[in-house]
Amino acid sequence: METVAVIDFETTGLNPQWGDRATEIAVALVRDGTIVDRYQSLMNAGRRIPADVIRLTGITNEMIARAPDAAKVMSEVARFVGKLPMVAHNAGFDRRFWDAELERISARRDQSFACTLLLSRRIYPASPDHKLGTLVRLLGLPVTGQAHRAMADAEMASNLWCRIQADVTKTYGVRDIGHEMLTRVQGTPRAKVPKVIENWGQSRFSRSPARS
Repeated sequence: METVAVIDFETTGLNPQWGDRATEIAVALVRDGTIVDRYQSLMNAGRRIPADVIRLTGITNEMIARAPDAAKVMSEVARFVGKLPMVAHNAGFDRRFWDAELERISARRDQSFACTLLLSRRIYPASPDHKLGTLVRLLGLPVTGQAHRAMADAEMASNLWCRIQADVTKTYGVRDIGHEMLTRVQGTPRAKVPKVIENWGQSRFSRSPARS
């Protein structure tokens, strides 16, 4: 059974290319519809947090001053994730910070990211928007903690990931809805999604060994 690493960063701003740094990271390992392990830590990157970000996240400069060094945290979390496929909500944001913080410890990412934001736009087009909180309410998923804290958001994104897998299976009758298939779906125009899923199911069936 496939295991994926669902991650969430809290940061000082929107883009590491502008000098923004991570302040907190959380990872939930998900297997067979269940969170099986977790990692979470604040991280001190030596960068002050703007007042508007403090109001949003509740993470203060005093909290960061007592946190482990960012390099130590990234070394630990990189070992925790290993080469597992990765997932995030609005993955472009988290991918940029993951790659930038890894680069600071002379490491690099080999695996791809799936994005529950892009997927939800294709699987739940009637949602009023595709923010994580909106989708959690729309789908009746558990609210696992304060929004804009890394572990709560990682857990809610994990539950959304599992719900997407279940809904695709139920709607299209296709099994083995994993990371590889969903990364294809997230890059597919909405109108073509059913055909991509149908073709995936047929190709999986054709590759399966014949039963006696």
